[in-house]
Amino acid sequence: MGLMGAAAAVALTAGTASAQEFTLRMHQFLPAQANVPRDVLDVWADNVERDSNGRIRIERYASMALGGTPPELMDQVMDGVADIIWTVNGYTPGRFPQTEVFELPFMVADARAASSALWQMYEEHMQDDFAGVHMLATWVHGPGMFHTNRPVMHPSDLQGMKIRGGSRGVNDLLALVGAEAVGLPVSGVPEALSRGVIDGTTIPWEVTTALHVSELVHNHTEFEGPALYVLTFSFAMNQDTYDSLPEDLQQVIDQNSGLEFSIFAGGTQADADGPARQIAVDAGNNIVTVSEADAAEWRTLVEPLYATWVADMNGRGIDGQALIDEAQSLMAEYEAAHQ
Repeated sequence: MGLMGAAAAVALTAGTASAQEFTLRMHQFLPAQANVPRDVLDVWADNVERDSNGRIRIERYASMALGGTPPELMDQVMDGVADIIWTVNGYTPGRFPQTEVFELPFMVADARAASSALWQMYEEHMQDDFAGVHMLATWVHGPGMFHTNRPVMHPSDLQGMKIRGGSRGVNDLLALVGAEAVGLPVSGVPEALSRGVIDGTTIPWEVTTALHVSELVHNHTEFEGPALYVLTFSFAMNQDTYDSLPEDLQQVIDQNSGLEFSIFAGGTQADADGPARQIAVDAGNNIVTVSEADAAEWRTLVEPLYATWVADMNGRGIDGQALIDEAQSLMAEYEAAHQ
């Protein structure tokens, strides 16, 4: 009887050990059915729950359900309002200046290569910028482009148009090519388009599906070769929350995060561009493709952004040209290894 009682106690203890012990709140700004929450963030959360044998449960809060606005997400995770967040670094202009190197125009040709480079550069010398968080992943999306209410082939076509930009760098780019830049989180794009507050938006193809952009405007301008621009993202966890986990659960978090997940996330976003583009094609929308040769007039107009950005970084005590060189070198290394 005593042995049976001891066995029962052991079984009860084992059952308790595998039961949920930690509930983490994950907060982000897109609808739950959008590509990134569904195909990136939920994949990470599901894997962590599985690998922790259910000891970690992750509550998913979409569309800013915990309150606040998208630019407040990084502060929310630093302050513990949320345990995990995903956000656009450019929503807080100038706060994470080193990440902006990847947002320079015509800088990035491959989202996986740039996401790999961004994570490596984060680990090497960007961690102080993100004090208070345990970074899970950093990445970029596929090529940013125009979605407008009238066709855009040349910079002159943007004259008089109000175009939404998602970061300081994109807004500076828009001003140089003749548009009126309107700063706006991506979640505000559908209403702004439908009300005529803006004439178009800059986003990659994949975001158009959740926002129904291909129904709201019927002209899309994409660029062959390097992207007009990309934005950078942070997927971050509150440092105290991470530190509160036992070591084996910290390992679960770490094994599902870092370089490989960053590459997966950026690549997954880029891969979703094709199906989203097809929706616009099937709708009969007008897709303008600017060849790499024809992009020269665009490049000439935005080239000053490089010197301006380097000067801004130098003024902050950061070697801006060294960041450009490092990013280009790391992206080239990745592309050479994955040809």
